[in-house]
Amino acid sequence: MNYISTRGGMAPQAFSDILLEGLAPDGGLAIPEQYPQIDSATLESWRALPYNELALEILSRFVTDIPRADLAALTAAAYNPELYDGGVMVPLKPLKGQISLVGLSQGPTLAFKDMAMQFLGQVFEYVLTKRGTTINILGATSGDTGSAAEYALKGKKGVNVFMLSPFGRMSEFQRAQMYSLQDENIHNLSVKGVFDDCQDIVKTLAGDLDFKSRWHLGAVNSINWARIAAQVVYYFWAWLRATEKPGQEVSFAVPSGNFGNILAGHIARQMGLPVRKLVLATNENNVLEEFFRTGVYKPRSSANTYATSSPSMDISKASNFERFVFDLLGRDPKALAALWEQLSTQGYFDLSDKKAEFETTYGFVAGTSSHADRLETIRSVHQETGVLIDPHTADGVKVAAQYVEDGIPMLVLETALPAKFSETIEEAIGQPAPVPAHLQHLASLPQKVEVLDADVEQIRRYVETHAAI
Repeated sequence: MNYISTRGGMAPQAFSDILLEGLAPDGGLAIPEQYPQIDSATLESWRALPYNELALEILSRFVTDIPRADLAALTAAAYNPELYDGGVMVPLKPLKGQISLVGLSQGPTLAFKDMAMQFLGQVFEYVLTKRGTTINILGATSGDTGSAAEYALKGKKGVNVFMLSPFGRMSEFQRAQMYSLQDENIHNLSVKGVFDDCQDIVKTLAGDLDFKSRWHLGAVNSINWARIAAQVVYYFWAWLRATEKPGQEVSFAVPSGNFGNILAGHIARQMGLPVRKLVLATNENNVLEEFFRTGVYKPRSSANTYATSSPSMDISKASNFERFVFDLLGRDPKALAALWEQLSTQGYFDLSDKKAEFETTYGFVAGTSSHADRLETIRSVHQETGVLIDPHTADGVKVAAQYVEDGIPMLVLETALPAKFSETIEEAIGQPAPVPAHLQHLASLPQKVEVLDADVEQIRRYVETHAAI
């Protein structure tokens, strides 16, 4: 399996090469030359596999330059049930009617991103050790990516992490999780701006090929294909637990800001997983919902990106959207590059002529959720089922309800434990969310963080001063 760039300017490369590169040299994103296909008989043969072995089966289709025995060791380490709360991997949690949650918050940082980051931490160290080199990870987080990446990479050989986060835009719990880490290879940079400012700085520095090469820059954001590939696994896992026979369809509802999580669902569907609908849920920052409703993609400025009570989705420029548009355009890199050039000069592009394909060909539908919707959904789900959900998951549940069909399980991807957003939980149900015993001390720990302006040159100088080469 080799990888190409969405913009056509990269010779085909193996998985380990794109793992360490982040953005492609032409500014595009790495994507497989073709998606592996899983037939019904193979899918049925996987029903009894534990999570780590299912991960091996799926990831071995994408990772063909690492020996299978070594990949098996990496997936076994990443998906050791002892790392996950209760020792239960990705349980399905029935809510009401056709709707169930896909439990993705059992990992070390209580967020779905642990499911990919734990694999990323293992495979980074493996490849760097094999090659005898180092990497400086430059990333941006709106809340959960940062802590999941840092917990997966802290203390790892050959890895330095520089994580940009928007100043004052994350929950107190999210800040404490990240900033309390004292490991020498972890650098938290709080940027005076919004997530899109952080992401733009990362892309600018990653696009400076001399700087990138000199300082061995890599990425853990969902622009890194390994993240997406690892997320594909839990779509297959959830389908195998929600169905009883070959070919049975399910729908997935996915709270999404940067389009990475739902992109993994798109890829699973392209691989042959029987997915009826991919329901995209946004908050008030509904650029993606607007695209699927109108066909026009028009990211908003930082000033027009709202601070909401589902802060991890306060994003207007969805990095992974480019990979879906690449497929939508028939995998034509010239057409894709032209669209992104128009986006950079005019601020939008219009694919309304392809609107009919969004659902009929790719299964995509979308909806939005407001602060009032989140509070009501959290409150009603808790009252009716006793289950407490976080604000992002609430966005997913609210939008999912619009697309439930008789006989089709609706699986909502859980985003995080409610403890990460206790202020909103208390507003919804009148009491704070319970905090797992092993994390109740977080708020009292000393924090290590640098506050910087949303300025590329400031970040560049910081990386140069603190990077390992």
